[in-house]
This record gives sequence, structure tokens and C-alpha cells, in this order.
Amino acid sequence: MVADGLPDVVELDALPARVTICEVGPRDGLQNESAIVPLEVKLEFIERLADAGHQLIEVTSFVHPSWVPQLADAEQLVARLDRRPGVRYPVLVPNARGLDRALDAGVTEIAIFASATETFARRNLNRTMAEALQMFAPVVAGARDRGLRVRGYLSMCFGDPWEGRVPLPQVVRAATDLVGLGCTEISLGDTIGVATPGQVRALLRLLAEAGIGPDTVAVHFHDTYGQALANTLAALQAGVRIVDASAGGLGGCPYAESATGNLATEDLLWQLAGLGIETGVDLAKLVETSAWMARQLGRPSPSRVVQALAG
Repeated sequence: MVADGLPDVVELDALPARVTICEVGPRDGLQNESAIVPLEVKLEFIERLADAGHQLIEVTSFVHPSWVPQLADAEQLVARLDRRPGVRYPVLVPNARGLDRALDAGVTEIAIFASATETFARRNLNRTMAEALQMFAPVVAGARDRGLRVRGYLSMCFGDPWEGRVPLPQVVRAATDLVGLGCTEISLGDTIGVATPGQVRALLRLLAEAGIGPDTVAVHFHDTYGQALANTLAALQAGVRIVDASAGGLGGCPYAESATGNLATEDLLWQLAGLGIETGVDLAKLVETSAWMARQLGRPSPSRVVQALAG
């Protein structure tokens, strides 16, 4: 490590020159908190993330408050956002009603949340996979008709706590269905953190063969078994250039109890900086932000890099 708190740079072959980080802390990170985080804290969190250089920040979800009470203030939050030029602020919407709420709030980019397995679809959406697609179809069409980008989250891509190992062709079919609906990007979720790099490369290869190349794919890894960074590197070597991460490693999944925290953005930044990959995000500022948020939540950040640099 050099004096500026960054790793020495040693590049590897076949890696992108720049990676876009989709910062999911304000939505995916905070939705799993046992206590409601005050609106003012959420707004300051988002401001700090933008100050650190993030250009893609998923800020909230327009799901019904009874399902995710931690994000019941979605309308108020979006109304009070200080939207900076060049920064994108997508939100998650679950259905047509959620889309209407988001559009009324002036949202310009959305995401939907689908499943690669039947059991999780029923537990998370109270629908079969086929019924979920029927629910999403008017949401995607309505958003695209208004010129909005639509990300399709695909959860349980590598393992499911109820079904076990998920066959990769099953994941490819689910991803193909989302692209067929009109999703402009697919985020592959290792929701319970069981994937290893070989599985990641195999799935990306099958997706490419099905016509879903790395240009339209993002990856979303959880670190349950300590594999998130290794899996991310495997994805980057396969051409992926969008990586989801959560400041300070916040988050999990309220409908999958075995899902631990997301890949910490700081841990990802340390790896990318050491590989000479640009992100536009200032590591020192982000560490400061996550240390601040940890104080708001009353517990230390699980991020190894935050622990190392923030003392």
C-alpha cells in the first residue's frame, strides 16, 4: 500500500478499463434493517455517495409499505432528492401500481425483481415464475414506452435455500424471458452467496450463446462464503462491466434468511484500484461515508477495507 491509502497497481490481461458500480446500499442495503432508518439519514447517505463519485445509485423501492416498511418513505425520499447532473437514481418497482407511484414521483429509471426459481418466486412475489412474468410485462412496457431504462434483477442464479443447486440452463431461460419483456439490463444475483468463479464463467458463457452478452449483464454477489470478490473478477474477465455493490457491505434479503451482506463497495474498489480499473469513485470518501453510516446504525461496518482504513 502506498501513502495515499490505495493499493499498488498491477494490471491483469483481459479486463475492462472502466467498471460502473451500481451502488445498492440505500435500497438493497437498508431494506433489511430491523429498525427504520430516518429519512434525513437516507438522504444524507445518498448525498455522501454522490459526493464520493457514484454515478449510479439505487435509492429506494416502491413496494407496498407492508412488505418492506423500511422503505415506506419512497415518495418523500424521491421528492427531496438533490438530483445531480450525470448521476442516475433508479428505483425498484414490484408491479404496475409501483410503476404508477414511481412515475408520479418523477422517477426516470426503474428495476424489477424476478427469480430464477419457482420457490423463491412464490415466497418473494407470491406468484409462479410464469405469473410473475405476466405481472412484469405491463410494468416493463409502460416504462419503456416512456423512455425509461429497465433493469431486470434475477435472483437465485446459483443456489436456492429451498431448491438447492439451480441448473444454469434454467437461469438462462429466465434471463431470456426478461430480455424478451424489454429489460435493458439483467443483473445476475447470487442471492445466498454460494457461487464460485467457475460457475460464474459457465453461466456467462451460456448467456452469451443465448444472445445475452456481457454488455447487457451486471453481477450482484453476496459474500456468504467469502467468494464475492473472486466471482466479480471472473465476471470482469468474461467482459462484464457493471457490478452491484453496497457501501459498507450493508444488506441481505428479507425473503432469504441465509443471505448475508452484499459485496462491500469499498472491498470492490480496493480490488479494482489495484488492477488499474477506473470507477470514478473516491475510496477515502466512501470509507468515510460507510463509517458514518455504521455509526447511524449502531454497529461496525463488515467491510474489511472500511475496518482497515477507518481504524
